[in-house]
Amino acid sequence: MHGAQGRVTFLGAGPGDPGLLTLRAVEALGQADVLVADSRVHDVVRVHTRPGVDTPLQPVTDEASTASAPAADVAIDAGESAIAAARAGKRVVRAVAGDPGLDSDAAREMLALAGEGIPFEVVPGIAAAVGVPAYAGVPLRDGQGTDVRFVDAATADDRCWTELGVSDATVVVSTTLQEVGAAAGELVAAGRKPDTPMTVTLAGTTTRQRTFAATLGGITQTLKQAKVLPSPDGGQPVIAVVGERSAPAQRDQLAWFESKPLFGWQVLVPRTKEQAASLSDQLRSYGAVPAEVPTIAVEPPRTPQQMERAVKGLVTGRYEWIAFTSVNAVKAVREKFEEYGLDARAFAGIKVAAVGEQTARALVEFGVKPDLVPSGEQSAAGLLEDWPPYDPVFDPIDRVFLPRADIATETLVAGLIELGWEVDDVTAYRTVRASPPPAETREAIKGGGFDAVLFTSSSTVRNLVGIAGKPHNVTVIACIGPATAKTAEEHGLRVDVMAPEPSVHKLAEALADFGAQRRAAALEAGEQVKRPSEKRPARRRARTS
Repeated sequence: MHGAQGRVTFLGAGPGDPGLLTLRAVEALGQADVLVADSRVHDVVRVHTRPGVDTPLQPVTDEASTASAPAADVAIDAGESAIAAARAGKRVVRAVAGDPGLDSDAAREMLALAGEGIPFEVVPGIAAAVGVPAYAGVPLRDGQGTDVRFVDAATADDRCWTELGVSDATVVVSTTLQEVGAAAGELVAAGRKPDTPMTVTLAGTTTRQRTFAATLGGITQTLKQAKVLPSPDGGQPVIAVVGERSAPAQRDQLAWFESKPLFGWQVLVPRTKEQAASLSDQLRSYGAVPAEVPTIAVEPPRTPQQMERAVKGLVTGRYEWIAFTSVNAVKAVREKFEEYGLDARAFAGIKVAAVGEQTARALVEFGVKPDLVPSGEQSAAGLLEDWPPYDPVFDPIDRVFLPRADIATETLVAGLIELGWEVDDVTAYRTVRASPPPAETREAIKGGGFDAVLFTSSSTVRNLVGIAGKPHNVTVIACIGPATAKTAEEHGLRVDVMAPEPSVHKLAEALADFGAQRRAAALEAGEQVKRPSEKRPARRRARTS
């Protein structure tokens, strides 16, 4: 009877960083029919599921959960949803924060499944009590093999605190922002010295992470001076580490995560998700939080006949070369191929050139390996430097197919003609200004909610200002080259960062260098390191009297 039933995979989503999901976790998510996830990790795991996966338990905000859905009720709903889906023969992933083995609700749900005879498995995750100290630069053990004790303040009793108080072990306390002072008091009352070093980390392993170093006796005052206040329900989870391993002098050297050059920076990338994928990954490696906002939309050419003739000519041997200068050009040709029932085999005998690694990658995904990419500058000029001149002896055909945007420059066409080639310069797609982003994004752009914006062309400057308004003057403006910088200045923007060469990845590197220098200057001056957006003038509060 149970053979027709599904199964449940209990999955540990880790402490918050999406990159800490295991390979097995990603595999399980990709096979799931139903996802039942705690609200804290829903966004982390949802991106790895298939389109259309069922999510019977929708994530709730902290405010909504405290107002209408107590944690115990949410846990019951999750367990019942998982059981009901498994009974229907579905493959269910039940995702929890941290590790399922340390989640009491998950343990109860496993027992319920066992009672029903429904098979389940467990995919461990990184527990917050281990992962957060690692991201905070607080190693839990040293060469002498320091004892480490883990305690959940919510369930610890007097006997537990007494044992911890008389030991010299490093203590890792899982608690909440509201209760961390009480936990420190319990340890002092049990025998720990008030001057014992202590760190408290909020939002650990995420780009909102903040770590405060103090002592058991001074942690409450430290948090108060930093104006770190608990939410109305006091429920923000924190990880506190007590012991000599959390001493500030040592943490300053080991805090690798929070010392990233763009840690926590909200960086606006005015490109589509497809165009910005590798750039956004690079920004994340510097600790930034990229936000992709398209400034252009791509549409088919007004008259498709020219493109149709060129694709037919490609198949019938009209061209010696085809040159792609953008991902959109690859996409346009690929779509036309699919329309005619063609595939990458139609490129047989034709030499293919590509500008930029993203364009080359799009071709490889299509099944075509470029024969020529610029060895130097990734631009039309760089491609021309490596392009061979036409040789009537070795080149049986003298014609190049150049699919491109309607607003592309003439540099490549003129250069190829000068090298002796005939060029079919074909409009493969049109670029038009994108629709305005949501009102919240527009307000963030104009109000200084973004720490930096990367401009990769003059058109991105014009289009962003046109659809969303001018970025706030606290926002760091980074431009890919002099022409883009000139356009930014013409729109009243102060250019802070310029790429050393026209490459989006060099632009991101330059922004990271700027952030590192800014951070170093603040530390040298003995100031708190703040993001650009944190230096906005405080809004005046309306008078209530």
